[in-house]
Amino acid sequence: MKNADNEQIANMTNTTNNTFAMDVIKGLQEIPKRLYPKYFYDSEGDKLFQEIMDSPEYYVTDSEMEIFTEQAAELSRQITRADQSFDLIELGPGDCSKTIFLLRQLNKDLISFNYLPIDISPDIIDQLEITLPHEIPGKMIKGYRGEYIEMLEKAIKESSRRKVILCLGANIGNMTKDEAMIFLKEIHDLMGSGDILITGFDLIKHPKTIRNAYDDAAGATSRFNLNLLHRINRELEANFEVSSFEHYCSYEPETGSCKSFLISLKAANVKIGKEQVTFTENEFIWTEISQKYTLRQIEELAYACGFIPSGHLTDSRKWFADTIWIKI
Repeated sequence: MKNADNEQIANMTNTTNNTFAMDVIKGLQEIPKRLYPKYFYDSEGDKLFQEIMDSPEYYVTDSEMEIFTEQAAELSRQITRADQSFDLIELGPGDCSKTIFLLRQLNKDLISFNYLPIDISPDIIDQLEITLPHEIPGKMIKGYRGEYIEMLEKAIKESSRRKVILCLGANIGNMTKDEAMIFLKEIHDLMGSGDILITGFDLIKHPKTIRNAYDDAAGATSRFNLNLLHRINRELEANFEVSSFEHYCSYEPETGSCKSFLISLKAANVKIGKEQVTFTENEFIWTEISQKYTLRQIEELAYACGFIPSGHLTDSRKWFADTIWIKI
């Protein structure tokens, strides 16, 4: 049995690496070049993102943390119904430092629920399955390792309970508006009538506040961005000279789009496995978008994706919103 398990794990690893390789090569052959932010999160990327969240400039985590620490009881009230148990499914839980306040509140309110986290990083899921049973004893915790939509479909099929889906933090913000609409419609199509989606949105605010959050003085964001090239070198037999690339961030108040790039400081030929990619001096790779919204734009997006917006919770500065949408 152990040999079969090891073979299955090896096959999963090979599949993941093949998908990673195909996405990297495809993205770097596009004009302009692009790498996808979901690949930031290897074990080193997880550590670097924790550094970003701890930086004084990165307000996103603190703003949403305030919502969950101070309004967990209200959130519990809005998502629970008398005598109805549910599955609480979270897309990209991270270390669960925000969600844990909701989990504790639901437990305190004697609500019957299962917690089902989904993450592309197996390290995250492994850690949650170890730590959470001590935090919320008596609750079923089952993690799913893989892509959001694929694993969400699997999790939904495995239970007839009502569903409450969490998509917090920067998940939606890391997509263009068109990508977000496609993604949210995919979630909508998997949900049943009366199911709830709670989605986090970073709100429009002073441009300097936004830009500084993605270009912190200590350089955590820069190291996080550059680690993607280190990961490609480590896992895909590539030879990026990482010191020849530089992190750059821009924010457009008109569109609400904050974007991160890697700038090639010199012309280079980079080998990735058997493929080769050419860079010119000052050519950029687009690595991430962090889209910002107004509350009106959020409501319009909800309706466009087939939901009814039921309300929203914001932090005291009104810098971030967790919105509650219902599928009718």
